[in-house]
Amino acid sequence: MNNPLFDPLILGQLRLSNRIVMSPMTRDRAGPGDVPTDLMVTYYRQRASAGLIVTEGVQPSAVGKGYWRTPGIWSAEQIDGWAKVAEAVHAEGGQIVMQIMHCGRVVVPANRGYEADIIAPSALPCPDKVPGPDGIPVATGTPRALSADELPALAEEFATAARNAVAAGIDGVELHASSGYLINQFLNPASNRREDAFGGSGANRARFPLMVLKAMADAIGGDRVGLRFSPGNPYNGMDPSDPADTFVPLLQGANALGLAYLHILDMQLKDLDSLAMARTHCSAPIIANNMLTAETGRALIEAGRADAISFGRAFIANPDLVSRLKTGAPLAKPDYSLLYTGEEKGYVDYPALG
Repeated sequence: MNNPLFDPLILGQLRLSNRIVMSPMTRDRAGPGDVPTDLMVTYYRQRASAGLIVTEGVQPSAVGKGYWRTPGIWSAEQIDGWAKVAEAVHAEGGQIVMQIMHCGRVVVPANRGYEADIIAPSALPCPDKVPGPDGIPVATGTPRALSADELPALAEEFATAARNAVAAGIDGVELHASSGYLINQFLNPASNRREDAFGGSGANRARFPLMVLKAMADAIGGDRVGLRFSPGNPYNGMDPSDPADTFVPLLQGANALGLAYLHILDMQLKDLDSLAMARTHCSAPIIANNMLTAETGRALIEAGRADAISFGRAFIANPDLVSRLKTGAPLAKPDYSLLYTGEEKGYVDYPALG
């Protein structure tokens, strides 16, 4: 019987040779100035047999950085670095989109190496600790609340990041609206206590995220833009209760933009089927994520609940994950102590079969 995991798929302007997607993963290997390195070029090239690569989270501006050695897309040097990554992936026949990730309040100032604002919808610090330059978790800085007048220019920063990504040869972008970062901070009542048009009801909390999505779609075309979200995810101090209140209006607004895809980290909630909610309120194709196997992913596609499946940590130790899944070969296990350290070790030294 044909396995749909290995069928081609069209996601807007993206042409996937299979339905196995590499999920975004922070790896902390950027060089000085948050510029992608030759090591990163090798890392992504090795994994280009994925139907689609979604890069690690990339900050759209200096203010968007919160973690140690994460790359940006706001300087000429960063754009040039990403151009080398895109060229390497394309040379192997792959497709790659860039995840745009603004950390908002999830910032350890020492991770930046420069002075910059910490911003959020409300002046509430992240309750969770975040690793500093030495990897030891410490308290985050206290953000200042953004004024409504600042939001259009902030949305334009995301649009500029999308243009810069395309200028580097990247095939599209994915807006990170999960894991307690800036877009999620607007969506969630635990971090958004605003009393203006961008706070209060779920529809109001979705207003700025939709402004950002529209700015990005206007900049490069909605069919090159994906949206990553995870209803009910408590990471970085988010309130996991009643996610439909926010995500239904977000999906309804996104539906008008003709997005390339929705990338859903499914928390498998007892009282909400996130994949079904997305199918009901938005016509964009769905990439499903979260602890899936080849068998469970195939079942989701065959049932029409998803169009593609993304794998995260399986891609770390298995650069040839697609061929391993196709042949039933065993999967190597990553060294989790080297996720964020080690330079080439635990990064580009995992061998392909044969």
